[in-house]
Amino acid sequence: MIFLTLEHILTHISFSIISIVITIHLMTFLVHEIVGLRDSSEKGIIATFFSITGLLITRWIYSGHFPLSNLYESLIFLSWSFSIIHMIPKIRNHKNDLSAITAPSAIFTQGFATSGLSTEMHQSAILVPALQSQWLMMHVSMMLLSYAALLCGSLLSVALLVITFRKNTDIFCKSNNFLIKSFFFGEIEYLNEKRSVLKNTSFLSFRNYYKYQLTQRLDYWSYRVISLGFTFLTIGILSGAVWANEAWGSYWNWDPKETWAFITWTVFAIYSHTRTNQSSQGTNSALVASIGFLIIWICYFGVNLLGIGLHSYGSFTLTSN
Repeated sequence: MIFLTLEHILTHISFSIISIVITIHLMTFLVHEIVGLRDSSEKGIIATFFSITGLLITRWIYSGHFPLSNLYESLIFLSWSFSIIHMIPKIRNHKNDLSAITAPSAIFTQGFATSGLSTEMHQSAILVPALQSQWLMMHVSMMLLSYAALLCGSLLSVALLVITFRKNTDIFCKSNNFLIKSFFFGEIEYLNEKRSVLKNTSFLSFRNYYKYQLTQRLDYWSYRVISLGFTFLTIGILSGAVWANEAWGSYWNWDPKETWAFITWTVFAIYSHTRTNQSSQGTNSALVASIGFLIIWICYFGVNLLGIGLHSYGSFTLTSN
């Protein structure tokens, strides 16, 4: 009873803290002058990490097994993984460009786990025979860490595509507007327009340089986070194959979960390959990562909705009104 009460308290504390962090992020977008707000959000993510860590340890103690036996526990672990990824730039004292991705992701996953699933799934149950193995911690934790890293990296790639697309659209619209004006209003208006363009060159150059720097940082972090996630995914698939051989007598059964995990691995292997080609870096590799973002959700949620295959114990039901 004490552990259940402690788990309930830690769940609400972690969710409340991450909600405050999201509010602080929104305030920093509106009011850039308040420097202390960003520091508060960083401390809030760290506090969230320790709260979820306490929640997982508490659940581990009273359940008697590592808390990764159902979707509720995996979502809590996924939220914990997002908070870890958030702290990666702090290790090397880099500017944290991941906070705009990790904080909303953490609150989304924890909010869905707390409110979106049926209350029966919140209860810890005895492990099914297939999960009663030492490989549970290794395989499932690696897969969830890979999902968290790949989702964050893919979202950074999506942001890079949006910024690049908007920049190209603005250039196209401005050039067309410039040509139309010069055609209809004659040479004098054309020269006046040209002078105004020259006056604004310094401002536009600064803005373009800022966008260039931003896209470079997004590309830098997306590649490194996706590389980390791809490593975790590879380890997770290999450990899962060994576990499958012990549990079902075969390393690979082309189960729906296994198939989509392999598709996910293939997509991000293609992404890694595009990074080796200088001409394919940037928008081309970001496009592949954006496709991978959808594939991950199909692998994680879509297969569980079907409730079929050897991984059917991961299926779930939503909260009914």
